[in-house]
Amino acid sequence: MRLLFLHGAGGEEAGRALAAELAAAVGADPLVPSLPAEDFAREAWTAPITHALEGLDAEDLVIGHSFGASMLLHALAERPDVPWTVHLLGMPDWGPEGWDVPDYVLTPAAVEGLSGIALHLHHTADDEVVPLAHLDLHAACFPSASVHRHPVGGHLFNGCAATVLGREVSWSRPSSADSRTDPSRSRCP
Repeated sequence: MRLLFLHGAGGEEAGRALAAELAAAVGADPLVPSLPAEDFAREAWTAPITHALEGLDAEDLVIGHSFGASMLLHALAERPDVPWTVHLLGMPDWGPEGWDVPDYVLTPAAVEGLSGIALHLHHTADDEVVPLAHLDLHAACFPSASVHRHPVGGHLFNGCAATVLGREVSWSRPSSADSRTDPSRSRCP
């Protein structure tokens, strides 16, 4: 089993450490592609993410952290046949109730494209970078996602790897009918 980890903006080194901790918790081989350190255009990130996804198998894990999680959703929206469970850690909300950056907001078509993917949203209560309120905004956007509030760990989920993945690796995937998001119930655009 492999664990594809998509780090946050400017966080490749810290992301590699978190990926190693997560992979060790589940006995996986970590894959951490290099993502742009200075170009934060959506297309600059989704192209290498899409490339990294191409070689994965159904049993592999896919994890995005912070900005990498946001860009992972954009890349996945183009692939409705995704067989993986996706874990999103400390992900910012880019809508008007979050950080209000229109270029990063998922379109209604993107939200619909993600409707069949099993999403797990994670956030720590003591995240010093992305406020915990962003988790609630994402939960409203993706009502079928599993939502996990971790009491401590900060933005980098320090010491939380076993908690983040340990209880979820054994979960069975929801059927496509169970995991679909109804865009009409969503607060997303």
